[in-house]
Amino acid sequence: MSSTETGQVTGTKDKDYNIIWFAEASLSNVLRLETYIQDAEREGDADLADFFRRAQAESRKGGEQAKKLLAQRLSG
Repeated sequence: MSSTETGQVTGTKDKDYNIIWFAEASLSNVLRLETYIQDAEREGDADLADFFRRAQAESRKGGEQAKKLLAQRLSG
């Protein structure tokens, strides 16, 4: 862990950058999991496809929450 703010390098405070990163990672995971769902379905593994759907829903939820939080912080 760094004890130094790196916002001067990115132009975005670390705490804001972290929210942006989290939103991107969560939504990227949603896309990746779609491929995993299709792979499981192609193999006829409904249990695995359902598992990935649940994981996808949680990632989508995290991405949406991060977007809302970021919007609140940037507008305030």
